[in-house]
Amino acid sequence: MSLGFEQAGFDVVAAVEIDPVHAAIHKFNFPDCEVIARSITSLTGDEIRSLAGIDDRDIDVVFGGAPCQGFSMIGQRALDDPRNSLVLDFVRIVDQLKAKTFVFENVKGLTVGKHRKFLVELIEAFEARGYRVRREWKVLNAADHGVPQDRKRFILLGAREGTPLPDYPLQATHAAGTTNCGSPNGPTCQDALGDLPDAERFDALLTSDEVSVDSFGEPSAYAKELRCISNNAWHFGHPRIWDPTLLTSSLRTDHTEISRRRFAATEPGKIEPISRFFKLKPNGVSNTLRAGTDASRGAFTSPRPIHYAFARCVTVREMARLHGFPDWFRLHETKWHGARQIGNSVPPPLARAIAGKVIEALGVNPTRPSVSVALGNDALLRMDTSQAAAFWSIENPIGRRNRKSGATKRKQHEIEASL
Repeated sequence: MSLGFEQAGFDVVAAVEIDPVHAAIHKFNFPDCEVIARSITSLTGDEIRSLAGIDDRDIDVVFGGAPCQGFSMIGQRALDDPRNSLVLDFVRIVDQLKAKTFVFENVKGLTVGKHRKFLVELIEAFEARGYRVRREWKVLNAADHGVPQDRKRFILLGAREGTPLPDYPLQATHAAGTTNCGSPNGPTCQDALGDLPDAERFDALLTSDEVSVDSFGEPSAYAKELRCISNNAWHFGHPRIWDPTLLTSSLRTDHTEISRRRFAATEPGKIEPISRFFKLKPNGVSNTLRAGTDASRGAFTSPRPIHYAFARCVTVREMARLHGFPDWFRLHETKWHGARQIGNSVPPPLARAIAGKVIEALGVNPTRPSVSVALGNDALLRMDTSQAAAFWSIENPIGRRNRKSGATKRKQHEIEASL
């Protein structure tokens, strides 16, 4: 969401994230944003203002979403899930910051069954604090907003009294010549992945998540934007200083030959019956990319789909392409953390569409920044949870996970020395 809101024209000045690894990745990609690696339950609006150095400046928008496991349609659905209390902390922070508007996102499970009562109570909590809420809420599909993925998210919009209430973005029009989607019906999996070299060409990617590439394939219009070679690729965000010859976030999976034969035999658009992995369809969109469980629940990474052209699962970079992340945007070097960061995130093009309607309600005409931004230190991409907690000078709030990948065998003093 940070990327989509920046691309729409916002300056993202502060981000709160309890997971120290995720906080480190945010700091790498948004080095000028104040990252607060703490639980929102222990923060106040005044503390956020102080830490971010924004004093009494007006806050145009607070956006985000509480952990959604308590509402998920594929998990336990219980209103008494203690994680649901974080939703009310979101309400509290919006009010304490006196934000002009807010955008709250969550899984669509919040809108059905017994969770509807919780949703009504959430809206009433905002209204009790002087916010008008667009009660005709919507579940938006990223596939309707220029993303080659079937991904539905609940979005709730609100505004403080005296500020116009933002509306929802219209479904994108994919007529030839009017968008950069590369397909009359929106971008496809082939539009997203067709220009990327096969990661299995590079032995270096067995132990590293990056490799220098002499040339990429012919890009679709969608891929041109993600490679930042189209006219409008940066939108209203700051251009980043990066190396476009690197293929990043591409640590390989060493599949067995048995698995490869099963993957190859699976028809595109179908589920491989043993692994239950979905095989991408080149002229279709991806299934929903999921995060899996956190370390405290066993550190299970949800299945990455099978590539439509290769007998393997997609890489984290290929997941990022299917999600709408540009190639300069880096994820954690490991497949587990990197895939989790994508699966937990809102596709940037969807966030940008929502943010554009917020800017419209605020009556602001965004301008393109002329200053480029250098990305953060590469060491931020390679920390395990304990190392990241030490970097932020906090106790490790996340359960430990043992990692065996050769790309992750870094010593603590090496990380500290590089920083």
